[in-house]
Amino acid sequence: MSPDDSLELFPRPSQPPRSAFDPKAPLADRMRPRSLDEVVGQDHLVRPGGPLRALADSDELPSLVLWGPPGCGKTTLAGLLAAATGARFEALSAVMAGVKEIRAVIERARRERGSGTRTLLLLDEIHRLNRAQQDALLPDVEAGTVTLIGATTENPSFEMIAPLLSRCRVYTLERLEPDTLATLVRRAASDPERGLGKTGLDVSDEAVEAIANAADGDARRALGLLEAAMAYHRSGPDFEAPLGLDAVREAAGRQLLVHDRDEHYNIISAFIKSLRASDPDAALYWAARMLDAGEDPLFLARRMVIFSSEDVGNADPHALSLATSTYLAVERIGMPEGRIPLGQAITYLACAPKSNAAYLGIDRARQAVAEQGSLPVPMHLRNAPTGLMKQLGYGEGYQYPHDAEDGFVGVPNLPEQLIGRRFYEPTENGAEAELAKRLAALRRRRETGSGA
Repeated sequence: MSPDDSLELFPRPSQPPRSAFDPKAPLADRMRPRSLDEVVGQDHLVRPGGPLRALADSDELPSLVLWGPPGCGKTTLAGLLAAATGARFEALSAVMAGVKEIRAVIERARRERGSGTRTLLLLDEIHRLNRAQQDALLPDVEAGTVTLIGATTENPSFEMIAPLLSRCRVYTLERLEPDTLATLVRRAASDPERGLGKTGLDVSDEAVEAIANAADGDARRALGLLEAAMAYHRSGPDFEAPLGLDAVREAAGRQLLVHDRDEHYNIISAFIKSLRASDPDAALYWAARMLDAGEDPLFLARRMVIFSSEDVGNADPHALSLATSTYLAVERIGMPEGRIPLGQAITYLACAPKSNAAYLGIDRARQAVAEQGSLPVPMHLRNAPTGLMKQLGYGEGYQYPHDAEDGFVGVPNLPEQLIGRRFYEPTENGAEAELAKRLAALRRRRETGSGA
């Protein structure tokens, strides 16, 4: 078997856009954009003046790495860049290709280079190449024998050798938002040439929204789900009616939850209010609703960090540490295992004693700043790093609390205009009850100017 023949064993994830296409190919493949103008999403890279658009227009494409989540357009962009620059396009999947296959491509590139044709090599899943395989690429990438485009879902700074990475520009692709996926679904549903438009069927807005949410940022998944839902719908008794939510649910193989913009805010509101009401069962239910509808688990964890200070506060100071640790745990381990620390934090916060005194305190202090402006700092609290400042009285009369018998000095520390104002009013809930008792005694001593 020749090197050229062996290459055919490895599926090519993409080819430069072409006028002909296989009508039996999956919808996601048929609907690949044919030019950068057709790309939906990744505007920061392909908009007029964007870096990839500029590189394509300049016909000076360097080796580069496209880093982003699955189904965000890495492979498609590689093919479009090759077409825009007139380069010969080769594609390998690093899941299956090794040094032998890479060298076969490079040998063909050398021959084509002699006739003035450049070769663009797409290495899909480039993070799967080991160090030896990446080393084999290095001399020819540096010499320009091939222009390399690496596509990866993993951080290239961890997965690629430094010499190869230093010869590539790295561009980060973003997860496709539901609105972007909805645009792609509508385009595919209405396109009479490459899409499903020739069926003459409409797709309801709720079906489009459900597909966009279920796809979880993946355009390939969204179009595959649309194709499966359409096939299911056309086999049913109401095949002339618009494709609806039931067909999408059947195609997805699981119940799809409504989680549009309004429901997002409704459910997070229900979640927070259930925590505040000390109802762990309701809080767990609303959290499960969000997670199963595709909500970002870090959004949920972030809201719990806020809740731990806003609604639990000093009634249980440990709550903030637990919520912060939960965020870090979910960030590091991901889903589905991340649901376990989320469940622990949800139940703890719901059952914890509640106090919003610290939250109210900082807002009262800010209100005082807004009302009074920049009041002068009392002289005894001012810093005195120079002799002149000391002569002017900066720092005069300051008493170091640690030198006092019980670590307390009964001197006011607010600006004169605010002496006596109270911003923090602790509750009698949980651990804050002890703080309230201690603070009351300290305030009485400060009001009398007594350290005793």
